[in-house]
Amino acid sequence: MFQHQWRRRHRHGNVGRPPKPVTITSTNLPEKFEPTPKRNAEPIFLEPAEIEALKLVELEKLTFEEAAARMKVSRNTVWRLAEKAREKLAKAIVESREILIQRE
Repeated sequence: MFQHQWRRRHRHGNVGRPPKPVTITSTNLPEKFEPTPKRNAEPIFLEPAEIEALKLVELEKLTFEEAAARMKVSRNTVWRLAEKAREKLAKAIVESREILIQRE
């Protein structure tokens, strides 16, 4: 009897195109936020691009299209960055984990 064997494709080397640079206007970002009480869990790392997307969409109330134009990336990229930032912030609050801002 014939059986199908599924192969996994393993990526080797630099596959795909490099990420497009994101325009960030936020300056003087803090290094970290510490919860009280602090647990000894792995910290959550936020990227400046995630913070910028969240700031434009949530605080300045821009549409994803407007935020994308300001950041000079696609609308989907802004949506993905904002979603990732929301998820990380919720996880940090619920699990009482430290938030560290990555420096570029």
